[in-house]
Amino acid sequence: MDAQGRGRADDIDPADQWVLNPDTGEYELRLGPSAPQSGVPGPRGSGGRSRTGTDGAARTRRTPPARRSGAAASGGGEAASPRRRAGAPAEPAAGRRGRRPAPKKAKGKKVLLWTGGSLAFVLVGTSAAAYLYYEHLNDNITSVSDDGAGTGGFSKDRAINILLVGTDKRTGKGNQGYGDNDSAGHADTTLVLHVSKDRTNATVLSIPRDLITDIPDCPTTQEDGSEKVIPGTQRTRFNNSLGQEERTPSCTMRTITELTGLKMDHFMVADFNAVKTLTSAVGGVDVCLAKDIKDPDSKLDLPKGEHTIEGEEALAFVRTRHSVGFGGDLSRIELQQQFLGSMLRKLKSNDTLTSPQKMFKLAEAATKALTVDSQLGTIKKLADLGAELGKFDTKNLTFATVPVDDNPAEKVKATVVLKEPQAQQLFAMVRDDVSLTAVKQEKKKEKAAEAARLKGSKADASEVRVRILNGGAVAGSAQETLSWLQVEEGVTKSENAGNAPAPLAKTTLEYAPDQADQARRLAAIMGLSGSALKPGKSVVNSQGVPAMTLTLGKDFEGAGVPLTTPAKVPDEVQKATADKVECAK
Repeated sequence: MDAQGRGRADDIDPADQWVLNPDTGEYELRLGPSAPQSGVPGPRGSGGRSRTGTDGAARTRRTPPARRSGAAASGGGEAASPRRRAGAPAEPAAGRRGRRPAPKKAKGKKVLLWTGGSLAFVLVGTSAAAYLYYEHLNDNITSVSDDGAGTGGFSKDRAINILLVGTDKRTGKGNQGYGDNDSAGHADTTLVLHVSKDRTNATVLSIPRDLITDIPDCPTTQEDGSEKVIPGTQRTRFNNSLGQEERTPSCTMRTITELTGLKMDHFMVADFNAVKTLTSAVGGVDVCLAKDIKDPDSKLDLPKGEHTIEGEEALAFVRTRHSVGFGGDLSRIELQQQFLGSMLRKLKSNDTLTSPQKMFKLAEAATKALTVDSQLGTIKKLADLGAELGKFDTKNLTFATVPVDDNPAEKVKATVVLKEPQAQQLFAMVRDDVSLTAVKQEKKKEKAAEAARLKGSKADASEVRVRILNGGAVAGSAQETLSWLQVEEGVTKSENAGNAPAPLAKTTLEYAPDQADQARRLAAIMGLSGSALKPGKSVVNSQGVPAMTLTLGKDFEGAGVPLTTPAKVPDEVQKATADKVECAK
């Protein structure tokens, strides 16, 4: 991510322009007597709002701050170009016109911004003056189209999946001097953040960069608005899903979905510079070393013990791998997980959350460091997402590395492959929203309802009427399942109904209330969990008789293979929680 062209107010620290008004309890923008205009630039092309030109002169703001409501900017419409600066003029929010409401005590919003290499909480006020700062932060954000690879945006009533990528791109200000300065970069550090539907827990899956996988065809929006399909690649390193062959983050989203069965809601991408600026903004991150580390490649040189690191030293820490563990990428992943856990603890500490100056510096650093999908390209949308991400306790945030084995096809081990069946078991747990910690779930009623669907009388197999559709399983799965059910299980009133209208991550069985006994029998035969059973309606089959609908999702592994989600994390999965202090070995 090129950081050039973002520093129109870099010589003025925004945090120094905000002071506490003892009469209102709000932080307000205060300028020197020689500068009656706002020194915080608003979005480009915003009419009479404050902007700073290339000569550094501030342009006069036509509408005084007192005429603006205290509501935060709601974000603007999307520009025609897929790569844009967020912060286009927004539609007026409800109540923005008219009289300004009476001042209220400030209520800070904690906005959790995740990046591929670091995390940042951003605290912004709800005062009228903060509206200017919202617009300034909007202008900092770079957004890129997700090319239809995502869900279209997170929702408060379901689990959230976010792709976090740290790229080793060398181009752009602050990213050079780390090897090949002309490198387009790769998906060097890839994390999948899954936040549970009830917001009690979260899981971060680390995807090894050297994992051999398939990269699908990637429809990609070009600068002129046209679409180009970048051909997929079979059996290649996962990190080639970004940067190579002009692949964008949307291609990494598609690759993750193909690999795990998880559909991403959003993506966030950060480069080398992000780690440096964010760690400095928060005042450093505490790390612990169980031994001396001196890595000439990453330039990390730290003695055994506890340290507070930031800037270049923090970047060297998350990049080092030759001096920790077994000296490979998997050891580096563990180190990065320890670093992220420590940074999250620092960000949630009172030392950070009660410091307005740190909050403003974090806001500046985070919005400049991130590239996000266009569905997330405003501070308002980031704030809404942050409100959801901030609900779980750090003790219930689990870091887990996808289990892998050395590639058996190589004599000199350089890549890895999925360790089966452990990898699929882990993916199934995340897809089914199963916590990897011993968190006390708040969705007991929902779980009880799912379990109740499996209890009760079961119809004879010969009375089960079901249509079978392929909704993302391997080609031929519907016919394979049909033959198995009819020949081996006695479900003779079944038929192959072809492909489903849309692919599904999970296998589902939809049935009408009067078919519950049939659904329980088929669930017992196929090993379906209660969450796979979807009470709904029946569909008339080819004989004109009401039948259930079984849709084989991407989790389907073959006829006769149970589809019940594991209740326990496989022993081979490396995992750690964010609340524990770990020392790098």
